[in-house]
Amino acid sequence: MSIAKAVACIKKYNNFLVTTHTNPEGDALGSEFAFVSLLNKLGKTTIIMNEDVSPPEYDFISANIEVKKYKSSLKKIDFDCFVFLDCADLKRTGEVYRINIENKPILNIDHHISNSNFGSVNWIEPDSSCCAEMVYKLYKRLNIPLDKEAALCLYTGILSDTGSFRYSNTTSFTHQVVSELLKEKLDIPQIYRNIYEDIPYQGMKLVSRVLSGMKRYFAGKVVSFEIKQKLLKNEKLTFDLSDEVLRFGRAIKGIEAVVLFKENLGIKNEIRVNLRSRGLIDVNKIASFFNGGGHKTASGATIKGELKQVKRMVLTKISEALA
Repeated sequence: MSIAKAVACIKKYNNFLVTTHTNPEGDALGSEFAFVSLLNKLGKTTIIMNEDVSPPEYDFISANIEVKKYKSSLKKIDFDCFVFLDCADLKRTGEVYRINIENKPILNIDHHISNSNFGSVNWIEPDSSCCAEMVYKLYKRLNIPLDKEAALCLYTGILSDTGSFRYSNTTSFTHQVVSELLKEKLDIPQIYRNIYEDIPYQGMKLVSRVLSGMKRYFAGKVVSFEIKQKLLKNEKLTFDLSDEVLRFGRAIKGIEAVVLFKENLGIKNEIRVNLRSRGLIDVNKIASFFNGGGHKTASGATIKGELKQVKRMVLTKISEALA
């Protein structure tokens, strides 16, 4: 479906419940907050509800926005339309999707090629750099002026999902959008510092411990990292450890793919697998094989099994992709 169907849905309903995926990052939060700001300007009633609390590095874009944390004991929430942003499927929200016990209409806005089209209205644009870029299009289509608060949220989403404009999803349109957002006099150096340069000393030591366990495969074309439960058990992280580790791995000369295996805290024999590629390997296909998904160059999946078993299965699929 097109943006026209999304706009019609927004115009039709008045009370919106808005959510995004678990462990939200810049694009998820920037899209949510800018979208809610748009709805509010249209006189709509909105509630944001997420599975997880927002990471502290994004406090600078959420100062004036309330985010309710999902609890199974929550009483009935009154809404006409349930909006999912940056979610490839229902369960990417964690348990939040269970709020919709009355099967209210779902507006699904996303840019993942693996999206399952689970909504009543599905606006999916795999060619968009990020969900924030799609929310920007809504502002233009609905003739809602951009203010500094919305521009800050949208810029944050674009910056984070394009890898600071380094990834192949960065297009000429992406730069056109950013050029307009910058008219709001955003503090670019401070935004970058808030997201990427605010890691505590102990956190960086933790990153170094994970990096020291790096292993190479397939003539040096693939590297892997592990994050075990015991490493995280007594740590209170205030930054995205996985993202930092993957960023280092992706920078290695001659690398085609990076894979991070992370034992999920509190869950026995469940491994979160994050995959990154420089383009030769379609990691979305690999993640999809394990019921995950994402993009061609950045995807993930959660796999049941012991760490050694999961590693063997994933590396086998990567090997097949390299053949």
